[in-house]
Amino acid sequence: MSKKRLKTLGDVRRYLAGLLNRYEAGEIDETHLKACAYVSNILTSTIKDSDLEERIEKLEQEVKGKNHGPIRRAC
Repeated sequence: MSKKRLKTLGDVRRYLAGLLNRYEAGEIDETHLKACAYVSNILTSTIKDSDLEERIEKLEQEVKGKNHGPIRRAC
């Protein structure tokens, strides 16, 4: 089996589709399928959290760049 680079949700989706195809073809057993699916689920959550963290950091940088002075409240 070749090494997979699972960096995006699309990568994980394609990996899981391939895994399911291999299971249905009888190439892997249910235990292997379940273990890989479990780890893929953890990886999916990690990718989502990482993407969200990056988006928040970008927004924070934008806000810092626009607010050079103290924050003013509208009355």
